[in-house]
Amino acid sequence: RFSAAEREIADQGSGRRKIGKADYQAKGVMYLPETARFAKLLELPEGADLGKALNDAMKAIEDDNEDLRGVLPRTYQALSNSTLTTLLRNVNSILGDIDGDGFGKVYEYFLGKFAMAEGQKGGQFFTPTSIVKLIVEIFEPFKGKILDPACGSGGMFVQSARFVEEHRDNAADRLSIHGTERVGETVKLCRMNLAVHGLGGQVRQANSYYEDPFNIAGNFDYVMANPPFNVNKIDKAKLQDDTDRFPYGTPRSDNGNYIWMQLFYAALNDKGRAGFVMANSAADAAGSEQDIRRQLIQDGGVDIIVSIGSNFFYTVTLPCTLWFYDKGKRGTERADKVLFIDARQIYNQIDRAHRDFKPEHIEFLANIARLYREENVESVHG
Repeated sequence: RFSAAEREIADQGSGRRKIGKADYQAKGVMYLPETARFAKLLELPEGADLGKALNDAMKAIEDDNEDLRGVLPRTYQALSNSTLTTLLRNVNSILGDIDGDGFGKVYEYFLGKFAMAEGQKGGQFFTPTSIVKLIVEIFEPFKGKILDPACGSGGMFVQSARFVEEHRDNAADRLSIHGTERVGETVKLCRMNLAVHGLGGQVRQANSYYEDPFNIAGNFDYVMANPPFNVNKIDKAKLQDDTDRFPYGTPRSDNGNYIWMQLFYAALNDKGRAGFVMANSAADAAGSEQDIRRQLIQDGGVDIIVSIGSNFFYTVTLPCTLWFYDKGKRGTERADKVLFIDARQIYNQIDRAHRDFKPEHIEFLANIARLYREENVESVHG
């Protein structure tokens, strides 16, 4: 990405002004100081200490890119020179001429493989791409501030940005990204994920139950999330006075689903939309959770609910539900309607234990939502 921008800037330059960091930032490209450029690393003599050179390159990138401070790895000296030489040459031969968002897609691929290998722990930082794409296509984040208060490695942001770019706009100019994540190492993954896709944003390490670094109440155009399901042992006494983020009260049961669901709803402005993954049990939970659900529905913002089949996630094999809020539908003909879509029999079988959606599945389901909202349908795949 940097090399492509370098060529473009050189072609446009007049020779009277020195090309600098701001020129790359204006193109939405992360600036690479000379010592950190891939071509320079490839040119190092055979006897050079590649591990030190790569560590120094990571430090130089961090020094020039504040969002990546303390994020990039510095462990290359643990690998032999011969291993690093082979790695650099292979990366160059395979990815040297890649264009567009190709490298970002490679990063996503390895994140997904890592999450699958981690099993139960994998879902803490990675939501399967086809689920994220479906959420994005249904709730359509075009322009404004977007929040993920359980952002993991940032996949929701990446797919939202891709949606904007596919609709002929520069996502870096159109979406303002805000994320919180409890685990520090996962925050680093998220910042790297945004960087390799040419995206910037504010990603903070925080526990979203008790901390509110972005003052979220009523401040966001979009919320996307795949929060942990059925969390217990939340200290609800700390939340009871926070009526801005939890306007309908905390549930009496020891279950965090309706804490998350209220938090998402409260973060939206009067026209805001949300799309998130939730346990099936949230749709028919009784008692105090039913009371909260009734208030959410009566307020007019619950818009679409999609039932998803089993084996889509690394953390659970059970089916799940996608919920969509739209506060902008209040006062319209959809004010007292909720669209239910049963998508449990729609899937692509990857292997015995894993499923996903094909692009045509996503298009079909998203077009149902568009017809319900009286929007134009899209036909990318015929």
